[in-house]
Amino acid sequence: MIHNSSYFERLEHNPRDPSHWHALFLDNSVPFNKDAKAAFLFDSTRKSKQFLLPFLRVFGRLTIIILQIFKAVAPNLINAPKTLHRFLYWGMKYWVSPEANFLILRHFYLGSEVLRFIKDNVEGAENIPMNPLKPLSIEAVKDNLFLEHDLNLYNFIINLNKAIQEQGLTIHPVEHPDFSAIGSQPIPFEEFRDGWTNILDLSSAIEIFTPVYQFFLTDNDFWRASNSLQLDEVIGVYAATIMRCPEKLVALNNKHPMIPLPTYGAGFRLVLHGLSTEVLHHLISQEKLQKDTEVIV
Repeated sequence: MIHNSSYFERLEHNPRDPSHWHALFLDNSVPFNKDAKAAFLFDSTRKSKQFLLPFLRVFGRLTIIILQIFKAVAPNLINAPKTLHRFLYWGMKYWVSPEANFLILRHFYLGSEVLRFIKDNVEGAENIPMNPLKPLSIEAVKDNLFLEHDLNLYNFIINLNKAIQEQGLTIHPVEHPDFSAIGSQPIPFEEFRDGWTNILDLSSAIEIFTPVYQFFLTDNDFWRASNSLQLDEVIGVYAATIMRCPEKLVALNNKHPMIPLPTYGAGFRLVLHGLSTEVLHHLISQEKLQKDTEVIV
């Protein structure tokens, strides 16, 4: 069962013992879908995050550093994306919490909608190729889902900017943006397994998966994937320009894409990447709702 917003809405407030997670759920300073926020915060209450994550983070980062030495000597010796994604599928299905799996699959879905929103609001960009990823079950992970997500992001930015340079296109404020790419209904995911082994919170799972990701890919593939996390700022600038709200970019945390960061911190930045996508998508969703309300009035 995925814990949605009703879980926190029913919580009783004890002034002598206030809940950290309850306070964050009620706070609306950072835009976030309520059910996704509830899933993230409930997932953060798991024992694995409090007691297991500190050790996993040290072990994961040390493993990444050791693998970096190995990859420097043999950068292309191992290149097995299919095996990688079978491992990720198995880990997600049997060891990762339902809330974490919900947030992971949402990330691919929302990311595809944000990219399509940008394309739809750049006049003349109709012919830019897209490869939307909208998985509805963990089974979809087997189709190189994580790797395709990274490639989509880079290919979109490259193709869009080539069109801007070659065709004279511009990204500029749009008076009436096209919001058709942004869904407003809950995503119909298949039910996630919730067995006794599904105990890993999102952050703990990512700290385990990141060195595995590095091991099964070439050094270039992992380096590219690690650097892609800072492209949140690029995508955020595009969307904020279209919607005339540059001040909202303060909510995006992965910044400065021209300054690569060490790969050993990729796990933590991947969590921030997921949060940035949620925030940006919800910003666009709120703008869509506001425009729809104005039309009705």
